[in-house]
Amino acid sequence: MSKVYSIKTVQTIPISLTEAWDFFSKPDNLKDITPSNLGFLIVSKHHGKTMYPGQIIEYTVKPILGIPLYWMTEITQVTDQQYFIDQQRFGPYTMWHHQHHFKAVEGGVEMTDIVHYKLPFFFLGDIANWLFVKRQLKGIFDFRFQATEAKFGVWKNSQRSEIQFG
Repeated sequence: MSKVYSIKTVQTIPISLTEAWDFFSKPDNLKDITPSNLGFLIVSKHHGKTMYPGQIIEYTVKPILGIPLYWMTEITQVTDQQYFIDQQRFGPYTMWHHQHHFKAVEGGVEMTDIVHYKLPFFFLGDIANWLFVKRQLKGIFDFRFQATEAKFGVWKNSQRSEIQFG
């Protein structure tokens, strides 16, 4: 049986909680913080402009050899300007649960992402995680960190939080 893995990232950005929430709670902005080599494309037609519980968002991504994969997530929980959670309904993982937390701090907003994921194919999924999935997810979150700084600026006391894998 394959293991459940986790990732945690923390980033502080020099904007208000309202500005952070306004950007990160809009599905169409996800493409701006996703590496272009993943070929990320929202394909759903009726997902709405802002997050709400029960929202379904459909994507295609090309994580391996440019082969497009279908991915459907549901926004399961939303507390305005605090957090939202997306969960995979269909896609490349056996399980994907992604928490997005926002907290006002002196000088900006602390944004925390916590992802729990599980890969298919039992021990082969564990091998795939070791060989490339973990590294690819790290690359995605590294890109997201850099794209967020490029868009909103570097927080005055910026100390890059390492991506923590569990």
